[in-house]
Amino acid sequence: MSMNNYEASDLKVLRGLDAVRKRPGMYIGSTDSTGLHHLIWEIIDNSIDEALAGFANKIKVILKADGSVVVEDNGRGIPVDKHSEGKTGVELVFTELHAGGKFGDGAYKTSGGLHGVGSSVVNALSTKLEVIVYRDKKEYVTEFKQDTIIKKTTCVGATTKQGTRVQFWPDYNMFKKAKFSGEIVKEKLREASFLIPNLKIQFINENNDENVVFEAIDGIKEYIKFVSEGKTFISDIFYAGAPGLHGIEVEIALVYTDNYNETIYSFVNNVKTRDGGTHETAFKTALTKTINEYISKNNIYKNKIAFEGNDVREGLIAVISLKVPEKILEFVGQTKDKLGTPEARETVEAFFSERFMFFLNENKTEADKIIAKIKKAYDAKVAARNAKSEIRKAKSKLENKKILSGKLTPAQSKNPAVKELFLVEGDSAGGSAKLGRNRVTQAILPLRGKVLNTDQSKLSDVLANEEIATIINTIGAGIGEDFNIKNSQYNKIIIMTDADTDGAHIQILLLTFFWRYMKKLIEAGMVYIALPPLYKISTKGNGAKEFYAWDEDELREITSNYSNYEIQRYKGLGEMNADQLWETTMNPATRSIIQVKIEDEALVERNVTTLMGQDVNSRKIWINTHVDFSSEDDFEIKK
Repeated sequence: MSMNNYEASDLKVLRGLDAVRKRPGMYIGSTDSTGLHHLIWEIIDNSIDEALAGFANKIKVILKADGSVVVEDNGRGIPVDKHSEGKTGVELVFTELHAGGKFGDGAYKTSGGLHGVGSSVVNALSTKLEVIVYRDKKEYVTEFKQDTIIKKTTCVGATTKQGTRVQFWPDYNMFKKAKFSGEIVKEKLREASFLIPNLKIQFINENNDENVVFEAIDGIKEYIKFVSEGKTFISDIFYAGAPGLHGIEVEIALVYTDNYNETIYSFVNNVKTRDGGTHETAFKTALTKTINEYISKNNIYKNKIAFEGNDVREGLIAVISLKVPEKILEFVGQTKDKLGTPEARETVEAFFSERFMFFLNENKTEADKIIAKIKKAYDAKVAARNAKSEIRKAKSKLENKKILSGKLTPAQSKNPAVKELFLVEGDSAGGSAKLGRNRVTQAILPLRGKVLNTDQSKLSDVLANEEIATIINTIGAGIGEDFNIKNSQYNKIIIMTDADTDGAHIQILLLTFFWRYMKKLIEAGMVYIALPPLYKISTKGNGAKEFYAWDEDELREITSNYSNYEIQRYKGLGEMNADQLWETTMNPATRSIIQVKIEDEALVERNVTTLMGQDVNSRKIWINTHVDFSSEDDFEIKK
C-alpha cells in the first residue's frame, strides 16, 4: 500500500472470528498462561450460569492427556432448534461474537459470562471444538473449526442425560507454549463451589490421574474457613443471606482473627470484583457504623471512642457475594473488576446493618470479643502513629548523616516510569550491581540485615525495622492504607538474591511484605524476581566461548555440544563480577526476570499464612506436599 494512495481497496475487513485471532489480547487479555486459562473460564462460566439459574447442580471439568479440555454440566442444554439467523442455537453461540441468552430479558436473570462473546472466542482460539447437547431425551453433536462448521447440529441418538458437553483443543501456537495448570484450574473450581452451595464440581486431570470433587454445603462459610486456615478465630463466623432490595440477593460471611491484616473477597454473579465497588464500600461503611452504634448504645466506653474503618477491619476476613439482575448490573470500565451498580450500595448497607446489629445484640460474648479486638487495634494504631513520628525523625537523622543515601545507590533519571529498584542480597553482590548497572535507570539497595516477617508483626514493628523502613522510604509511595502507587519512584521493583535456600527465604519475606503492605505494586505487575544463572560454561581451544545455564537441563544441552569445557557453579551473586551480573541478570535485553502475579487471592492468602504464620504443623504438611527433596538438586517445588 502506498502512503500517498490510501483507498477503500486498502482496507481489510475482519469477518466472523478472524478479528479474535488477529487481536486475541482484546478478548482474553493476553496470549500467555493467563489467556490460555481464560478459555476454560469462559466455558466453565456458562455452566456456572446454569447452576446460578437453578438448572444445574453438577459440573465436570477434564484436562485431557491430548491437551484438550472438557467441560460438562447437567443443565438445560444449549438450544438446538433453528434461530431466525438460519443457524441452530449451538452454531450461533459458537460462531457469532455477540450471541447468547444473556442479553435483555433472555434465559438468565443473572449471569457472569461475557455477554455471549466467550464461547465464540474459545472456538476462535482453538484448532477444533466439539459440542454435545443432551436435550429432550436426544443427543446432538456439533463440530467446529473456528468459523467453519465441520458438522452441523445433528441428532445422533437417544439419551437419558441432560446438559451440555464442550470439548476444545486450544491452538497452542497462539499461546507461547503455555500449558494448563491443574492447580490453577482447581482453585477456580473450588472458589465456584463455595459461592454456589450444593453444586458438585468434579475435576479430572488425565496427566497425573487426579480426580477430586468440590462441594460446599455451607457455601461462603466454608470459604471463610478455607482462607483462614492457620489463623486463630477470635469470634464465631457471622453469616447472613437473603433477597434484598431491587431484586439483589445478598450473602455476607465474616470472622475476626488474631491476625493484623484485613481480607475481603467480593463477588458479583460469581465474578470476583478485585477492585471492590459499591457493594464492598457499602459493607465497610455499614460495618464501621454498626460497631460504633453498638458501642454507643451499650455505653461500653465512657470517653466515647469513635472507631475508624481501619480499626474495625483489623484481623477481619469477609466474603461478600451478590446476585445482581442483569437489567441493573453495571461495572466500572470495560473489565468486571469493580461494581458500579448504585442500587448495590443501598441494598448492602441496609441488609448488613440490620443483620449484623442483630448478631451483636443476640451474641453478647461474641460481641465483647470483637469489640476487645477492635480496641486493641485502636490502641496499636495510636502506638503506630507515635512510631511513624519516630520513623520520620529517624529518617531525618539518617538523611542528615547521609546513612540512608549511603545504602541506596540512586538512579540518575528523575522519571519514575523508566527507573528500576534492585533489592540486592548482601554488600558483595550490591557492590557488583552498583558497578555493572545502568546508572541512568537502575538503583541499587543492598539488604544488609534480616528482613522482618511482616505477616506476624504489628505496624509499629514494621515501621521500626531498619531494612523495611529503608525500602518504604526508597519507594516513596507510603504503606498500607496510605499507599499510593502514583507516588512510586520506580516502575519495577526487582528482588535479586542468591540462588539458594537463604536467597529463597529472603524472596519470601520481601514478597510477604509487598503482599501485606504494598499489594497494589504486585497487582500492577511492578514486582519482579531476578533469575541469576547457576552455571558458567567456558569452552577450551580455538574459538573459546562462554555460556550461562539457569538449570541442569540447559547445562546438559550446552555441554553436549562440546568436549572440552570448564564449569563454574555460582554459589552466590557475589561470585559474579560486574559485567557478568549485568549481562545475565540486569541487562533488560538479555536478563531473565519473573513478574510476580496474583493468580488467586484466596490461595495466596492461605499460603502466606501457612508459610509465614505460627502454625508449624500446617507448614510441615504444605512442605511435604509441595516440595520434593529427592531430586538431583537439594530440593525442587513439585509441579
